[in-house]
Amino acid sequence: MAFDPVAYINEPRWRHSSLGLERIGLLLKKLGDPQGRFLSVHVAGTNGKGSTCAYLSSILRKAGLRTGLFTSPYIEHFEERIQVDGRMVSRPDLLQATLEVRDAAAKVEQALGEHPTEFELMCAVAFVHFAETACDVVVVECGLGGRLDATNVVTPALCAIARIGMDHTDVLGGTLAKVAFEKAGIVKRGVPTVSWPQEPEAMDVIRRRCEEEGSRLAVSDFAQLAVDPLVPGAARREFSYRGVAYTTGLLASYQPMNAALAIDAAHALGDACPQLGVTGDAIGEGVAAALWPGRFEAVGRSPLVVVDGAHNPQGAEALASSLDELLAARDAAGKACDDAAAAGGGAAARRLPTLVAGVLADKDVGNIVAPMLPYAARFVVYAPDNPRALPAEALAEEVRRQAHAAGRDVRVDVAPSAAQALRRAVSEEGPEGFVVAFGTLYSIGSMKRAFATRPSE
Repeated sequence: MAFDPVAYINEPRWRHSSLGLERIGLLLKKLGDPQGRFLSVHVAGTNGKGSTCAYLSSILRKAGLRTGLFTSPYIEHFEERIQVDGRMVSRPDLLQATLEVRDAAAKVEQALGEHPTEFELMCAVAFVHFAETACDVVVVECGLGGRLDATNVVTPALCAIARIGMDHTDVLGGTLAKVAFEKAGIVKRGVPTVSWPQEPEAMDVIRRRCEEEGSRLAVSDFAQLAVDPLVPGAARREFSYRGVAYTTGLLASYQPMNAALAIDAAHALGDACPQLGVTGDAIGEGVAAALWPGRFEAVGRSPLVVVDGAHNPQGAEALASSLDELLAARDAAGKACDDAAAAGGGAAARRLPTLVAGVLADKDVGNIVAPMLPYAARFVVYAPDNPRALPAEALAEEVRRQAHAAGRDVRVDVAPSAAQALRRAVSEEGPEGFVVAFGTLYSIGSMKRAFATRPSE
């Protein structure tokens, strides 16, 4: 039977989460420390780190550098997690790298009495591939936390910390300071760090860590960020940062802030490594060309269908802000008004979307639902196809509880899967309607496929 690299990496025996650097360190040593054969940028954070990685990768490619990108999770294809110059790793290259890692992992298990985890295997495969394809720079996204995350074996040329919030508190700690301590664990001695302007509790932790490690810290200044209003139906949005005009195809209200962090990181990397030739032109072109699926992504126009991976309270609040902006823009254009003004003589009421939601049981479900409730005409809920999924009826009960407490009459339907939930919402909304799907990144791929393959009206 032919060896399947994806099946091997996803082998249930390796799926346990066990933080620590001993296994991955020994695994990479047995592979010849491939992570030392390229420059890297290490990115941690709770929300926005993936978008920041996408912007940085695009900028580095526009600078003419062979650029690797390691992220998680994937949206539609496993190979998305490992990219070189914007292209997913090919199956033959994935096979070759995984075979090397499999042999080394067996030696680690023999030496330590435990096999590397799924994520450690994935990291090792990525680093082997990046080394073998002679990447100049690799943008590495942390998996969980930072200090003990498997990616923290890299000694980067630059560290970047995106917005920190409360997530994975069972592992990272129950306060913002504890979470920030784990995220700031990526800071390395003498390596410059760029950070989102965090809440004071988190910012204090990062500053202290940088002082201890002699890391020069730069903090993005959103007072110098000016964002143009979103235009309904527009494919791009415009903003300026530190006096320079930019455009991005990522439309969420928070994306100019993620872009600003990436812009600061690119400038800091250019200062630290002038040989890379990261210029202002490359930065502007890279921001404009960046792609990041599944983050306030419009996957359909008739009806308007937006998917977003918001899966924690901070992410839900950011999605709510983006929805508020979009609804206001649609209202101003006369596209989201109902007949309330004509019938009752009052102000026109905005037409709210149907929300499609599925979440994992280990998330702060109540505080994910709460920011979204004011933007819901109704909910269609489901249980994600994941062992950690919250049952759909439990999510429905939480939505009903919060709606009752808020005095809202919100209909809640239960669907057997993400795809069927989206199809039901789209069918009932009709071509002029609006659907927003959120709650987990793990369902976005199946939703996008479901919308793309739905029967013709």
